Amino acid sequence: MRWQHYIFYFFLIWYSFGVILVGFNLLPTWLEWANSVFIITAGVLGVIYFVRGFGAIYGVSISTLIFITTFIVEYLGSTHAILFGSYHYTQYFAPNLFGVPIAIGFAWIMVIATSHAIVHIVRLPNRWIRSIIASLLAVVFDLVLDPVSFKVKEYWVWEQSGYYYDIPLTNFLGWFLTALVLHIVIGLYGNLLNPDKQWQRRMVLLYSLMICMFAFIALLNKLYLAAIIPVIVLAILLVTMKRDEHYV
Repeated sequence: MRWQHYIFYFFLIWYSFGVILVGFNLLPTWLEWANSVFIITAGVLGVIYFVRGFGAIYGVSISTLIFITTFIVEYLGSTHAILFGSYHYTQYFAPNLFGVPIAIGFAWIMVIATSHAIVHIVRLPNRWIRSIIASLLAVVFDLVLDPVSFKVKEYWVWEQSGYYYDIPLTNFLGWFLTALVLHIVIGLYGNLLNPDKQWQRRMVLLYSLMICMFAFIALLNKLYLAAIIPVIVLAILLVTMKRDEHYV
């Protein structure tokens, strides 16, 4: 469908402006809503990926499941310090519902969709291994997302400390467990009915672009470790996929 491609191109244009405006802190206050639009659009791309791969009914139901599950988990985390640790969201990522940004659910759809696509491109023996690797990829993304969002942009604030940029280890464990449960549930839906190689590649590109953008911001703000680790993992992934006949 043509509109799906238009959304993808819209995201690329929005991304191009966002890297400059957000990276160099040029985004004016009246335009802060653009952050949420950016993340929501990325999430919509994830929905399209699931719909193209599983069909409309399963694709939408998977996306809805991810949104509702992660929104509840984030609510419990930010209000009762369950799973991730003690933190709260600020108004920089509004609009919020029950203290949780609406965009967070879409962000999780993007994370699950991109990691799902990657592990289905790389040849892995079974769905359990795929679920574990995909969940680790989600954590890799958070290794750069969280330091930038907390230390630089202040989208959320951690109320307890940790060794990695004052972020508690429970946060990354929470990310892994949340992603693992979702990937296992998605695996129960069965295999992709109609693997769409174009959208699989777009999910790889989306994952790469998001890591590169946050890594760029991390470098500008001297968060070197947060930038280097995810980029190294990304480079290894891209080389691995390039060598895989299934991806070519």
